[in-house]
Amino acid sequence: MKRVSILTFALVFSCVTHVFAAGDEKNGHAYFTKAELPDMTKILPPFPEFESARFVADQSQHLWGKLVRQDEARAAQAQNDAVYSMQTAIDAYSPLFGLEISKDDTPAIYAVLQDVLASCDSIYSGAKAKFNRQRPYAYYNEGTLIPEKEEKHRNEGSYPSGHTVFFWTSALLLSDISQSNEAMEKLLARGYEFGQSRVIAGYHWQSDVDAGRMAGSVLYQLIRSHERFIDQLAKARAEFKEKTGGSSSVSSATRSMQPEGTARIYRLDGTPASDTTTGIVIENGQKRVRK
Repeated sequence: MKRVSILTFALVFSCVTHVFAAGDEKNGHAYFTKAELPDMTKILPPFPEFESARFVADQSQHLWGKLVRQDEARAAQAQNDAVYSMQTAIDAYSPLFGLEISKDDTPAIYAVLQDVLASCDSIYSGAKAKFNRQRPYAYYNEGTLIPEKEEKHRNEGSYPSGHTVFFWTSALLLSDISQSNEAMEKLLARGYEFGQSRVIAGYHWQSDVDAGRMAGSVLYQLIRSHERFIDQLAKARAEFKEKTGGSSSVSSATRSMQPEGTARIYRLDGTPASDTTTGIVIENGQKRVRK
């Protein structure tokens, strides 16, 4: 299949722009300017060169993603996960967090989430521009699960995945607020799914997503030492305890917010499984063998 050459792609790609979906994260107050953050190109490894041995793994995962699209429910989730907004994070994470997050009912939690997410773009946008990697659907000249966004992002760098940074960092924050291992397991499992959704949708290589998780972790580590964040985190934790009755576990709250029969079962690659799935799965945060 004919491919766009790397040289041609580099000439066409002169700048990176990231278009946000409507969301309150744009109104947050970032903790750092881009200049104050480390250069992720000096932290992340280079992406696998096209046609290299390492690239074979990315190609294999791309094929995996196309197979997973045949699962209508998982394909629909990947499409929903593609909406880059704070509300998408709130809708996905609130049931696992054990508390419905909103501007009116949980103002402290809402405010710190807003500021953390407002900080995400600055950690990865410069690396996207410098690495200037071609997206998988452009490389193969094929369609994706979100066809209406293909032209907009065709000439935008692929490495690291900004969606992954955004949703992984939010999962780290909410895990930190809850101070519950049970909540952390659920939130990070769902955060992992957000990244895999980018592979399934056809917008990112697996190594893009892996790099996005690393960039998000770097950002959150820096944010945790920021004086304003330290104060916000304390208020958010106090609010969480007050709203949940001081419980360190989210079991009852999570169950009350989820429809009956929606057990959280995952395969080892992070994709949702069903009650009929056999083999090794992650069920309710525990590794189990289903026969």
